[in-house]
Amino acid sequence: MSESFLDLRNVNVMRGNQHVLHDINLSAGIGEQIALLGPNGCGKSTLLKTISCELYPLAGDDMRLRIFDRERWDLTELKKRLGVVQNEIPGRPMLKITGYEAVMTGFFSSSTLWPNLEVTDEMHSRVETVMEQIDAASLRHRVFGEMSAGQQRRILIGRALVASSGCLLLDEPSNALDLSAQRDLRELLMVLAERGTTILHITHHIADIIPAMKRVLLMRDGRIVADGAREELLTAAALSDLFETEVRLAEHDGFYHAW
Repeated sequence: MSESFLDLRNVNVMRGNQHVLHDINLSAGIGEQIALLGPNGCGKSTLLKTISCELYPLAGDDMRLRIFDRERWDLTELKKRLGVVQNEIPGRPMLKITGYEAVMTGFFSSSTLWPNLEVTDEMHSRVETVMEQIDAASLRHRVFGEMSAGQQRRILIGRALVASSGCLLLDEPSNALDLSAQRDLRELLMVLAERGTTILHITHHIADIIPAMKRVLLMRDGRIVADGAREELLTAAALSDLFETEVRLAEHDGFYHAW
């Protein structure tokens, strides 16, 4: 790995009085596509918020949290390198703007293009490029609030990519999507992976793990309990233990399906 994306050592995070993350150790490089799999409530979203500096770890002599080889970031600067797609819409004003405008808001981490924001020709050019990358030409003039959940997720991925340098954190992006929209999302992620986009995909759906994600992390009770190749960790035995229920597994064209 020529450049480090993440370097976490002995990271512990509290949320209120609750100790949510315990001794997290995780390294990742630019260009990797990684799936983080675990049951609801295991701390996956808290880990994402820690990586994006929305939450901060407990201080300690042996604690280390470096993002792109740096320990301290101005958040505005970090958002230009790290695109985050979470479950919630960034704000109600976004429901009233077009798909093109919603992607543009990624430059400002805003919910709409407020009058005080200066949009440059370079930004317009970048939005055009990203709209093409995510195959969203048909959504250019559609009002965001009138789109389907799958279309909105596509636009939010574009919004996350527009100001970043090709690095995505995805938090359960297939939630609330029907089968067709789930397939479209996976196809989009496969295209982005082929183009070298760094992806950390947080999910509890095994089918969301695209073939390009060769590395899988398993998380339970606030700890990363396994880190290895997909072929080693996406097994019925490992997943039954992780989710504490009997899991049956099938593989087809590089995708795994569990029931």
